[in-house]
Amino acid sequence: MTTGTGAAIVAAAREALGTPVRVQGRVPGLALDCVGLVLTALRAAGARFDVPADYSIATDNRARLLNGLAACGLQRVAAQAAGDVMEMRVAPGHHHLGIASDAGVIHADFGVGRVVEARMPPEWSIVNIWRWQGEG
Repeated sequence: MTTGTGAAIVAAAREALGTPVRVQGRVPGLALDCVGLVLTALRAAGARFDVPADYSIATDNRARLLNGLAACGLQRVAAQAAGDVMEMRVAPGHHHLGIASDAGVIHADFGVGRVVEARMPPEWSIVNIWRWQGEG
């Protein structure tokens, strides 16, 4: 089931399809990483929050990420719906964010170098699902 908020998040994420992928990219159409894509989609749906830009993909920032998502007003849910933020394990010790869609996941694919929408690869696993309810 997709809520109005979920549909707005998916629509905003789809607007970013094809955007080149760059670490700490925050500008749709120019450069995004997985965090930038999630921020872009949530902000387009009305979310208002600040996220520090001083993270490094070379370190384990998972606890910081989880705390940050909760501080932004996202809540963990058990079952995904379109528009949810998914935290995925893409390799041992490597986590990645994406937006759930009816076609799979919208994410910053470093392998192809752009934001894509595709089925989640079978070797990936969903670690957490987060939902933004629409409160600023």
